[in-house]
Amino acid sequence: MSKDIVLAFSGGLDTSFCVPYLKERGWAVHTVFADTGGVDAEERAYIEQRAKELGVATHVTVDGGPAIWEGFVKPFVQAGEAYQGQYPLLVSDRYLIVDAAIKRAGELGTKAIAHGCTGMGNDQVRFDLAVKALGDYQIVAPIREIQKEHTQTRAYEQAYLEERGFEVRAKQKSYTINENLLGVTLSGGEIDHWKTPGEGARGWCKPRAEWPSEKLSVTIGFVKGEAVSLNGEKLPGAKLLARLNELFAPYGVGRGMYTGDTTIGLKGRIVYEAPGLISLLTAHRALEEAVLSKQQNRFKPDVARKWVEVVYEGFYHDPIKTDLEAYLSSSQSCVNGEVVLETSGAQVTAVEVRSPHILNAKGATYAQSADWGVEEAEGFIKLFGMSSTLWAEINR
Repeated sequence: MSKDIVLAFSGGLDTSFCVPYLKERGWAVHTVFADTGGVDAEERAYIEQRAKELGVATHVTVDGGPAIWEGFVKPFVQAGEAYQGQYPLLVSDRYLIVDAAIKRAGELGTKAIAHGCTGMGNDQVRFDLAVKALGDYQIVAPIREIQKEHTQTRAYEQAYLEERGFEVRAKQKSYTINENLLGVTLSGGEIDHWKTPGEGARGWCKPRAEWPSEKLSVTIGFVKGEAVSLNGEKLPGAKLLARLNELFAPYGVGRGMYTGDTTIGLKGRIVYEAPGLISLLTAHRALEEAVLSKQQNRFKPDVARKWVEVVYEGFYHDPIKTDLEAYLSSSQSCVNGEVVLETSGAQVTAVEVRSPHILNAKGATYAQSADWGVEEAEGFIKLFGMSSTLWAEINR
C-alpha cells in the first residue's frame, strides 16, 4: 500500500525527476505548485500538465503572490540591503512554498514532505529548517539521495526521465532556472565555471540591442516604507511588483552576476534578474535618505544586513527575524511620499523625491546658503576635530 507524500513541485528537471523516483519507492505523490508570480498562464498550464504526465496522485496550484509580498518583499525593501551587497535574495519564496506544502499535507493527513533541492545548495537548508520549524515531519530529498551514487546528478536525472519516456526541456539540460515574482536566477553550464554566460542564460531582461529607444519614467508611492501605488494608481503589492517587472525588464534593469558565499561554504555563481525589485529598492532608498535622521541612516544598514543573512541562511522562523523586523518597521513611520524613477537602460535612477517629511532646513541649503555665521562654523570645526587636531599637534 502506497504512502502519501507532498512534493513541492515546479515542473523543472529536479522536481520532475522526484515524481517517478518517489513512486518507484512506494509513495503516492501529491504535488503542490506555489505560484509565487514568476510564470504566465501558459507556464502554469505546462506545470499542471507535467504533473499529470508524470503520474501524480493529485496536483494543486496555490496563489503565493500576496504571501510573498507580505512575508518577504515588504520587509526586504524596508531593510534595503542585498546579500553581500549585491544579491536580492530571489529564492526567498522557498519559505512560502514550504507553507503551501505543509498546508496540503494537513489536508491529506500525512507527515511526509519532499523537495527537489540538491545537497550542494542553499535551498535544502531553507526547506529543511522551515519544515522543522513548523512541525514534526519526515523530509525526503531524492536529489540528495542520488548524489551518494552519482556525481553528475543533472545528467543522471535527465537520463532517468528519458528512459521512462519523459522529455526534458532543452534549457533545463544546461541550466537550473528559478522564476518567481522576485525575479529569475540561473546557474549551471558555463556559469558554474566562471565563464561568459551563453545566450540561453537569459530570463526576462532584454539585451542592449533590444532596449526601447524612449526613456522610461515611473512614479512609486510609499506609505510607511511600503510601496502602495504606481503612477498614481493604488495596487496590491504583488501586482505592483509584477507590473514593475514588466516595465523595467525590457530595459535590462536588474540583471547581474555574482559569486556568493553559500550557507554550506561553497562559492556559488549565478546570473540573476530582478527588474522590479531593484527598482523598488532604488526608490525606497532615495526616499529614506531624505526623511530618516543621520543616525538612522547610519545604523539601519547594520540591522538590515543581519536580517538579510538570517533569511538567506534559512532562519526564516528564528525569533531574531521578528526582533529585527520590529526595528525595521519602527524606522519606517515617516517613509511616506513619492519617488520618480527613470531609466534609458540597465541602470535605474531616482530623479525626484516628494515627501512632507524631507529633513530640509528652512534657512540653509547644502553648499549654497546658511543661516549661521563664520564664527559658528569655525567653532563647530574646532570642537568636532579636537581629538584629531590634538594628536597631530602632539605627535608630529
